[in-house]
Amino acid sequence: MARYSVNSLARLVEHFERMPGIGHKSAQRLAFYVLNLKKEEADAFADAIRTAHEKIKKCSRCCNLAEDELCSLCKDSGRDESVICVVEDPRDVMAFERTHEYEGTYHVLHGVISPMNGIGPEDITVKELLARTGDGKLQEVIMATNPTVEGEATAMYISRLLKPMGIKVTRLAYGVPVGADLEYADEVTLTRALEGRRVL
Repeated sequence: MARYSVNSLARLVEHFERMPGIGHKSAQRLAFYVLNLKKEEADAFADAIRTAHEKIKKCSRCCNLAEDELCSLCKDSGRDESVICVVEDPRDVMAFERTHEYEGTYHVLHGVISPMNGIGPEDITVKELLARTGDGKLQEVIMATNPTVEGEATAMYISRLLKPMGIKVTRLAYGVPVGADLEYADEVTLTRALEGRRVL
């Protein structure tokens, strides 16, 4: 007996399943949600994905997400350029910005050093970070990588590169639980972690 299947639906479910944290049942729910959209809503959804893919790139200074050469934070003349907060992922920038406490600049690594996964310093934006140290403005780098083995190793690696330049390198205090992702931390926890940062 032939099994019931709709190839286009199965393909849509398969694409949703590739998303982080989405299991088969969640993927099915998302696929049926998309199927139930009106044609103009489905077109707008598809267009939003296409536009984001085409327009969003890395900021030429901090490597955060941007539609222009510089992201909105790097364009903001009110930010304190003597401090750079180094994070793993653009989502971490959003988490810090929700606290309304941090007024410095950012640098997004787009990953961490992980020899087990074949990711070395050249695979993340360490070189771009070092290029930002030459203007004489930089006084402190806050290492805000996640408190995981890879996050710690990345923080220590970057710290060793920056210390000979006379730049103060600090690490977030462990108000952030070990093994947690910054994007899920609440504003109070992140604020305390920022305030209690220590020198590496």
